[in-house]
Amino acid sequence: MKQNIYILLFFFGMLLYPQLQFAQVDFNKKPTDDLGDTEDAFQELFFEALKQKGIENYDRSVEALLKCIALNNSQSVLYYELGKNYMRLKNFGAAEESLKKAVDKQPDNEWYLKTLYDLYVQQNEPDKALKTLKELVQYHPDYKEDLVALYMSMKKFNEAIKLLDELDAKSGISATRDYMRNQIYEATGRKKDQIKNLEKRVDDHPEKEVNYLALIYRYSENNEKEKAFETAKELLKANPNSQLVHLALYKFYLEANESDKAIESMKMVIQSPQIKPEAKLKVLSDFVAFVGKNPQYEAALIDATALAGDTKNAKAIIEIAQYYLTQGNKNKALQYYEEALAMERDNFGILRNILLLQIDLMHFEDAIIKCQKALESYPSQPIIYLINGVAFNKLKKGKEASNILEAGLDYIIDDLKMEMDFYNQLSIAYALQNNESKAKTFSNKAKQLETTN
Repeated sequence: MKQNIYILLFFFGMLLYPQLQFAQVDFNKKPTDDLGDTEDAFQELFFEALKQKGIENYDRSVEALLKCIALNNSQSVLYYELGKNYMRLKNFGAAEESLKKAVDKQPDNEWYLKTLYDLYVQQNEPDKALKTLKELVQYHPDYKEDLVALYMSMKKFNEAIKLLDELDAKSGISATRDYMRNQIYEATGRKKDQIKNLEKRVDDHPEKEVNYLALIYRYSENNEKEKAFETAKELLKANPNSQLVHLALYKFYLEANESDKAIESMKMVIQSPQIKPEAKLKVLSDFVAFVGKNPQYEAALIDATALAGDTKNAKAIIEIAQYYLTQGNKNKALQYYEEALAMERDNFGILRNILLLQIDLMHFEDAIIKCQKALESYPSQPIIYLINGVAFNKLKKGKEASNILEAGLDYIIDDLKMEMDFYNQLSIAYALQNNESKAKTFSNKAKQLETTN
């Protein structure tokens, strides 16, 4: 790393060489007076300063540079290098003084101004930073965005907006500038100005989808739903192939009781390659809720999940499973949970729901097989032991039930309800084995916990 620093500093030094007076000296010629000795000393000191800075000996670099200045104080680069060393040494007063001297000697040097600006930013001196940055904007338009950010930090919002308008008019819309613009509108509460700006964009560039989408979002945020809906329809008219607009349209259609159009929009969202999976899942969740209230559209929901593409992951399938669960169709719910588990084999929540549904549906043999396999991965989950015990009890296999239930008791931690369920199932298991004494013991323990609870 330090070797690379040496190379860079040496190269930088060579670039600066023409600016130094000793660059015109013929070093092959033997000096005839003290001038040659002075120039040699100056050269050696300057490169010594660069070397010491490269190895982070900033104090020694400062010493060498001050000796250079004593020999020849006309070179701006000496003050520039001195200022940077002082910054490293946290001597900010001396750094500012040195950098200002460098700028005075060469006021058109962008790098001198940039370093001075950086110093003012570090020192939280916005007024000085602003003055310096205004000089820098002539070199590159990027500095104007820095100027906007500085205006914002100084709460000079009108100046910031004026400059953003200027940049947008000259260079076109940019995501970075839009972010700053929206921060200003948020900080000042100027929502009307924000919407007015977006409306103008739509008027000026009706072919650009992003302008409509931004306006739809802001109308919705401002609770101007009718305007948002109309803008969404205008976008669809201007660009019938737009997919993103359906993220807004489906909600508007639902609120307007235009169910068929809402379903078509939801399907467009779910199968769109342009829309992120998280957004698709949100739409699918809304779709499930809608079908829950309007079960006549259940076929459309199933069609939508078939179109899901990259959204057809465990989360999407769980949405459908939960829908069927709320509708009381446990067989369908179990089917979709099984499908989800095939996609996320390590998802314990899905596994637990499957096991509980298997018990509810009296699929006891299936539950026993799945429990035994699950215990290989989750040997300390008491719910698996409990479900396994229930399944054995339902099949009148008391011995197997008591064995698995007693093994699971050790894993119950601060869960009185589960402990009570274990004792009740153990009572049933021992009753199946005609062991009335133990059956009564565990029954009493369950009742005692119930009383305590």
